[in-house]
Amino acid sequence: MPTLPDDDDWLREERRAIGDRIRVTRMRQDRTQESVFLAAGLARSTYQDIEAGTADARVSSLLKISRVLGVHVTDLLHG
Repeated sequence: MPTLPDDDDWLREERRAIGDRIRVTRMRQDRTQESVFLAAGLARSTYQDIEAGTADARVSSLLKISRVLGVHVTDLLHG
């Protein structure tokens, strides 16, 4: 069975990429962070951390964000 690298650089990069896709999608819709986190029922800090790529997002949070933005969650994960 292959082993994963010890460093978490790849994980940080993936979190940032997901956050970037969320931000780009939100901005294309001319929406504020506040409108998204309120509609998704998330705390401001939770949403900001997800969009900044500094926190591990729960699947339920990503599903809520994708629903509010009107995209499939895989669009946020894979672009």
